[in-house]
Amino acid sequence: MADDLEVRRGLVIPANELEERFMPSGGPGGQHANRSNTRVELRFDIATSPSLSDFQRARLLEVLGDEVRVVCDDERSQLRNRDIARQRLAGRLRNALVREAPRRPTRPSRAAKARRVDEKKRRGETKQQRRRPTTD
Repeated sequence: MADDLEVRRGLVIPANELEERFMPSGGPGGQHANRSNTRVELRFDIATSPSLSDFQRARLLEVLGDEVRVVCDDERSQLRNRDIARQRLAGRLRNALVREAPRRPTRPSRAAKARRVDEKKRRGETKQQRRRPTTD
């Protein structure tokens, strides 16, 4: 099996916690596609992983569920597909661990309101000048 998977600084998943399966990828490619096991399925069990802290496990379970599964058959090479699958898995885990800052509603400033009204007035005057003159 490949080396350990480094998700981010402070979080490394040992290779023995990753389950890799290889199968034929199918699709175009002739005999090579039919006889070579180039498609990679990479699984990581979040619920039973001893390498995660309690906070990390809770966050990943909340976002991703009990298990993460990545499938890759982009390339003709099994080794390249394995690398891509590992990168995708690390990216998913990394993104799931990031907690977004809560949005705080804001109000427009007095100057912003004034600019908006001025722009509306200018736009109205422009349209007013495009009209046909009235015959009084």
